Amino acid sequence: MQALLLALVAFLLYLAAAAWQALTLARWVAPRPLLVRGLGVLGLLCHLPLTAGLFHDGQAVLPGLSTSAILIGAVVVLLLLLISLFKPVLNAAAGVFPLAGIALLLAVGLPSPERTTDMSPGIALHAISSALAFAVLAIAAVQAVLLGVQNHALRHHHIRGVVQSLPPLTTMERLLFEFIWAGMALLTLSIASGFLFLDNMFAQHLAHKTILSLAAWVIFAVLLFSHHRLGWRGMRAVHWTLGGCAVLLLAYFGSKFVLEIVLNRA
Repeated sequence: MQALLLALVAFLLYLAAAAWQALTLARWVAPRPLLVRGLGVLGLLCHLPLTAGLFHDGQAVLPGLSTSAILIGAVVVLLLLLISLFKPVLNAAAGVFPLAGIALLLAVGLPSPERTTDMSPGIALHAISSALAFAVLAIAAVQAVLLGVQNHALRHHHIRGVVQSLPPLTTMERLLFEFIWAGMALLTLSIASGFLFLDNMFAQHLAHKTILSLAAWVIFAVLLFSHHRLGWRGMRAVHWTLGGCAVLLLAYFGSKFVLEIVLNRA
């Protein structure tokens, strides 16, 4: 009951922060970055005790669906809050915060099978790099959506509203590719450490995650290469980013959902 209450409070705080940022984007209210960050931090403070609980009661950090959703949601919010201090990415909170809150609420209600917490440093490296890779690329996905909205508006000569609230198009594109480069580095580390430290990355319970993670890596690699050599940008970059993130979402959560919820296997 306490976990559900904390999750609900965190969700409401995230939603309030996202709502203000969304209204700022629509130019209905004045920008209040301190308010948005403050509400986000308060939501994260409610979120973190649930994350800390993953390290007790014999639960693993990442294997389960509920533990993955709770932990990665906290990492995404924390990263966005930290990066927003140095880069103009706080607009992504309009999408990131509600998704983190919804994932937290749903995860609290899911069964969390007991697992061992014994992890070697190599497996810990794989788990941490996996969580960070997904978090960075999730922010990239929201950034891609904002870039897509901006591109569409400019093509149709709509220069008011959201377009006026966003940084210049070149800045938005540069930020997107910075996120993708960082996410790709972490995803590469995650995949490499998995092959090095896990017994068999193509075992029955890991095969789907491995294949889909590799597919996502290829999608992002093609995008980065084509951006550098062929000048891919704009809506093409948006579509490839969202495609890669969708495949990665299936890799991280799709197989877990089927195994733990549909087939009810721990």
